Order: sequence, then C-alpha cells, then structure tokens
Amino acid sequence: MRILSTFTLHPLQQAIKEHDLDEVVRILVEDPPCIDKKTEEGIPLCLYAAKAGNFPIVKYIVEYSRASMNTVDDDNRTILHYAAMAGSLEMNRYLVEKVGMDITAGDRNLVTPYQIAWEHQHTELLAYYQERTGAAYEKMYHNPIRTGMFPDPSIVRVGEDYYMVNSTFIFFPCIPVSHSKDLIHWEIIGHAITNPEWAHLDELEGGRGYWAPDISYNNGRYYITATYRLNDTGTVYRKQIVVSSDKPEGPYSEPAVIDEDGIDPSIFHEGDRHYMLLNRGARIFELSSDCTRQISEASLLFYGDQKRAPEGPHLLKKDGYYYLFLAEGGTGPGHRITVARSRELMGNYEPCPYNPIMRQMDEKAGIQRCGHGKPVCTQNGEWYMVYLCGRRVGDGYSILGRETALDPITWTADGWPIVNGLKGPSVLQKMPDLPVQEKGGTESVQERSGVNVRSSVDMQNGTFPDGGTFANGLPGEFMTPRPPEKDAIRFENGNLILKGSTHPLASVMARNILVRRQSDFCFRAEAELTVPELKEGQEAGITCYYDENTWVCCYFQRDKDKYALQVKEHIGTEDICHPKEILPEEPVGKQYVLGVETEYLHRRFYYGKVEEEGKTLAELSNVYYLCDEGISMGKRFTGAMVGIYGYGGEESLSIEFKEFHYQGLSG
Repeated sequence: MRILSTFTLHPLQQAIKEHDLDEVVRILVEDPPCIDKKTEEGIPLCLYAAKAGNFPIVKYIVEYSRASMNTVDDDNRTILHYAAMAGSLEMNRYLVEKVGMDITAGDRNLVTPYQIAWEHQHTELLAYYQERTGAAYEKMYHNPIRTGMFPDPSIVRVGEDYYMVNSTFIFFPCIPVSHSKDLIHWEIIGHAITNPEWAHLDELEGGRGYWAPDISYNNGRYYITATYRLNDTGTVYRKQIVVSSDKPEGPYSEPAVIDEDGIDPSIFHEGDRHYMLLNRGARIFELSSDCTRQISEASLLFYGDQKRAPEGPHLLKKDGYYYLFLAEGGTGPGHRITVARSRELMGNYEPCPYNPIMRQMDEKAGIQRCGHGKPVCTQNGEWYMVYLCGRRVGDGYSILGRETALDPITWTADGWPIVNGLKGPSVLQKMPDLPVQEKGGTESVQERSGVNVRSSVDMQNGTFPDGGTFANGLPGEFMTPRPPEKDAIRFENGNLILKGSTHPLASVMARNILVRRQSDFCFRAEAELTVPELKEGQEAGITCYYDENTWVCCYFQRDKDKYALQVKEHIGTEDICHPKEILPEEPVGKQYVLGVETEYLHRRFYYGKVEEEGKTLAELSNVYYLCDEGISMGKRFTGAMVGIYGYGGEESLSIEFKEFHYQGLSG
C-alpha cells in the first residue's frame, strides 16, 4: 500500500518553484511573514529561492521582503551556498558584491560555496570566485590544517623551513616536532623527549603530562619548553621543562626543570639574553645563557585585555614595539586571542583597540574555541598565525580534540596585527605564497572534498608509505599512553611484535597501547594479526582510546576451551560488555582482521579472516565518552585515538601484527 505525503507546498514555495515572480510579489505583499516559512526538507524559503536559480525572485526577496540575509539552514548554510548549487553567475555576483555574502564561509561541515561550485563544476562561477578570492579552488587550503589532537601550536621559521610543536600530555614520545615548507602540509620529524627515562609520565593520569610547548631558535640552536603537569596529589602541580638541540628533529637534551609555577611557557630571545614567559597574565623572568636555569624573579608584564584565564603568552619584537599575544577566555566557546604592546620589554603594555584579534563569534559555525595563537613571518614578508580550534559533532562533542588552524595576519596603519580581517577563523583560505610541499600529513582541498585518504604502517620496514619516522621504534604518527614496557614493541620478520601489558586498559599502569590520532570524523581502521595462544583473561585486539577512564575495545579472548571475540566499552567506572562471538574453529596461528568503521559518534566493529568479508561484531550508536565533553573525570582536553593493544596480565603474551591501516572517509 502506498502512503501519500500529507505535506502541501506553501503558496510561496509553489510560486518560487514555478518561477512566477508576479505571484511571489503578490504573496509577500499580502503575507510578509511567510518568507520565514520552510520547505518540507527544512530549507528556509529565501534560501530555497536561491536554490531554484531565479535571480529576479531572489533580488526581490533581498530588497523588498522581510527576509534576513543572516538566515541559515540547519547545517548553517547561507543563501550563497544555495546560489552556488544553482550556478547562476549573475545571482552569485549580486549576492557577493551587493549583499556581501562570503564565498569561503563554511557550513556546519565546513563546506563552502566555493567547494560547492567546484563539485558542480560551474565553470563561469568558478572563474568569478577565483577572481574574487585571488586563487583557484585548487590553490586554497582548508582549516584546520592539522586535524586530530594537535593542540596548543607553536611555530618558528628558520630560513625557508617551518617547525611546529604541539601538546601530547601523557602520550609518548613527547611533543612532536613537525616540519613544513608551505605552512599547510606538515610531517612529524622528531620529538622533544624520546628517552623513556626522561619522560617521567609513568604515574600521571590522562590529560596531564606535557602541556602547551613552545619552539624557538637562537644562534643555531632549537629550544623547546613546555609545562610538566603533575597529578593533584602533592603540593607542586606544575613545573617547566626546557630541552634544546642543534637539529630540529633532535635528539634533544635531557629536560632541564625550572621550578616556577604556571603554564604555557614560551622563550623570547633578544641578543644574548633569554626570557621565559608564563601565564597568570603574562609573567616574565630571565634565563641563563643556555636557557636551563631561572636567574631572576618573575614579574607581571600585563594581565590581559579580557582578564579571564589569560594564558599562552608569546612575545614578538617588530618596528620598535614588543607585541604580547595572549590566549584568553578559557578553552571553551569564549576562547580568543588578544594582543598588547609596549616600547619597552618591561614597560606598560597597551591593549589593542581591535581586540580580540581572533575569536569565533558564530556559535553555529563548524570551527569553534579558537585561541592560543603564535605569529610567524614568511621569508616573503607575509604574516600568519597558527592557533588551536575545535570542531563539534552531535550535541557539541569535540571528538577529534583541539586541532591546529592557520590564518593570515595583516598590520593596520597604526601598527596593530589583526587575524583574518577580524572575521574569526576561516574555513577556506588562499594558500601562502610559498613553494608547495608535495609530501606531508595534511590533505589538499581535493582530498578534503571527498577523496579517501589512506595511511598504513609497513611492518617490514617500520615506516609509513607516505613518510613519517621512528622514535624509539614507533612510527612517527604513533604513540603510547606513557612509555611502553621494555622491548614491548619490536619488528621481526616483517611484522610488529607487541608485548601484552601487565595491566588492563583501565589502569594508569597500562602500557603497550599503540595508537594514532583520530584525524577524521569518519574513518576505517583495520589491524591484521596472527591470533596468539591466549590464557583466560588475556586480550589481543584494537581500541578506540581516549584515556584510562574512557575507551572501547574489540579483542580476542579465551573462553574456557573456545576462543571468542568481544567488544567492551569502558565509561568512567562502568564496563559494558557486548555479547561474545564464539569462534567455530581454532583461530590460533591464523591471520585475522579486526576493524572499526566510524561515522561521527557511531562505531561498527567487525572481524574476519584475511581476504574474507568482515562480519559485524557490534555497533555502537554514540561513543560520546571518547570526547573532551564526554564525562567529568580527570583532565579532558586531548582527543580520540585508535590503535592496537594487548593485555597479558601476570602471564607473558606476544602478539604479531602484520599491518595496521587507517583510512579517512568522506562524511
């Protein structure tokens, strides 16, 4: 039996659909509020008119109706998004030049009108968009430039090379050092701390460890400083560390500890003198010539413009001024970047009249919580700022953690820096005028528009096909929560041998959990392993991991005389065990694939023999607990991970993995 829809088109929608301008005028004169009605699909009628492609109707609605040009649909798409679908050059030109709509404005999923025109291959419209933006779509870049857990960016240029560091908290190796030639494509080339004995992470809870690093360069040497955040069990919670090297990739020196309380240190070099800045506003003190010791008391330079949670201070000297950049407002929706300046380093700092120079004002936008920025000048004299941001899914969950974005800085006539014309974070931006880097970890706009991005570990050589390096036997993109046990990760006969941890995933003492950042909202990850002989209670499998308090795993286990597969969720203190799948035959020594396919907060776990179609083991509709906002337990501002693990308990266990694949999928 066919069920007929009871929805009746509103007369205004019908008139728009039939391109009847006279009828549109009559209806809007008689019933002005009806312009705020929506179609059955939830599209506001003023946006529907642009989608229909009739320019005279759109022009009349803009100039004579009560429609607001701030109207967006449920996905935060503007009237220009719909005009780009229609492809009318005349209508798009009018909306851009007369109404002031933005070609690069992103919707909730960061799709822009420019991307829509590119996907539809509207040739004339693309030519016009290129004229307006100054770049072909292929020469634009997407924010964030580094997806997944890359928070608290700090950057430095040395010649034509750019280096960036980001927080890693309790993950090891600590503090990745990434390299780029074009500011867009980045590759991890080393870490600040690669010696397990220097990391001092063993007892630390998730979310603590190394916070907000800064990288600087002076007289042929690279300096990295960071806050070392301890547990809240003693009287000292925060210390600062400094390492240095004559090579950006390292190895770096053993961390020197500076016992000054605060967070978010940065080092400012001026001639043969060196200073460290810390939060609580911006406090400053002098360092020794090798930057390993504090040689003066800390003093306050400036408390901040907004005066709420001022942190992340960075100093820049330019044109006779010391410019002090601060993150303020907390790391949530009110996060922002402000700047002040002084003629003297220790003088009084005047706040910028244009503050905040970066903040997301649109609470519906896809990119949120923007702050903690540091400027950099290119070899061509152009200025940019890297800063952290976050993207939300579902009911406001930042599953990818805090990421890194990039926007241009311009200097006003009165000498103040402003970021992206004070418009907040950009979604689509013209690439810097730098040589394009062919290799690196960030996708081009074409790949971000829907082409799958795939990376894998080559177990034979211990390298990535697309680049990447090893630190202590780990691929460049891979980490472990806290240093692994001795000889826990090794390569033999072309395979990765992972030693089972003596402690379970829910313990701070758990080790040998080999993970990488989740860098896409939608992805597929697969591990190919040889099923080991297991004792009861032992586990070998894959995990979607946040910290010891929140994770989900899919694993092989021994169930008396049988082997079984199971999915288990750990949320705070609760374990949710899904039904076991008893394997009909002995799997020991056989090659199996364990996989997880993700669509935002949905997870599907599957398994199968190699070369066979996978069988679904469990589906989870909402893994909210893998997000910063998931539960209130511990320090939660890192990001979701995915990888492999083993739990041996008191008995020894070695698991042989042949491959691990991660493939980003278009959402």
